[in-house]
Amino acid sequence: MAATGGTHILVVGNEKGGSGKTTTAMHIAVAVMRAGHKVATIDLDPRQRSLTRYAENRRHWAEMKELAIPHSTHRLIKLSDRESVTARKQDEEARLARCIAELGESHDFIIIDCPGSDSALSRAAHSYADTLVTPLNDSFIDFDLLAQIDPETFAVDGPSLYSELVWDSRKSRALRDRGTIDWVVIRNRMSSLNARNKERVGEVLQTLSRQVGFRLGAGFGERVIYRELFPSGLTLLDLRDEDVDITFSMSHVAALQELRDIIAFLRLPQLVLPFDASGKAVAGGMH
Repeated sequence: MAATGGTHILVVGNEKGGSGKTTTAMHIAVAVMRAGHKVATIDLDPRQRSLTRYAENRRHWAEMKELAIPHSTHRLIKLSDRESVTARKQDEEARLARCIAELGESHDFIIIDCPGSDSALSRAAHSYADTLVTPLNDSFIDFDLLAQIDPETFAVDGPSLYSELVWDSRKSRALRDRGTIDWVVIRNRMSSLNARNKERVGEVLQTLSRQVGFRLGAGFGERVIYRELFPSGLTLLDLRDEDVDITFSMSHVAALQELRDIIAFLRLPQLVLPFDASGKAVAGGMH
């Protein structure tokens, strides 16, 4: 059961910055919109405002270039100015709940981009997730977010703070509406080299996935194109449009295949992928 009835809530969360959360959130949002669904996006980081800036850049670029590209209904949740910690927490949680309830009335999907830090807003958002996507850079530095490991044997010693946060969120979600959270961890910026460290990270992640309950998939590779797209607010899926004046390369094709694989792996409800591996629109799709 979805957290808001028929609206599917997807939360992109990770307490480390620089893992690709905003890139992941925006590309998923555009893929879902291009599949014909109404999408709302929520930015929970009023300091960095990365997703908000991405959405603003997108609207500005579309107006300037007269592009017919889809846009989400976007909201930025601001921090509370209440005096006490408890009052601020309650106020922010209430703001988020109202925002989700309002957007849930007229949207098929709500995609929430969490800050790269622990906060009351982030914790509250996690508890609303139908799907939780955690992008993770492919290194033991980022892995430490999920679990503690033995430095000699690389055995998992126990869950870390973020895994415990997800566990608490799953309990909160079950108590609220008996719903469940499908937790998906994707490995971003994976090296093309078959290095021993890459193997070890993969092995330990597989072990941990069984212990704490997440699905492990491949994410976005380390590609310059993702950084280049931010100023215009475009995504890979916009580049094949006839009125977008950007040369499409083989690197873009490979990146689109990554995106297609990610979207398919998420198993989002009622979603037919609107593009093939080259980014061209297709009549059918993959459910």
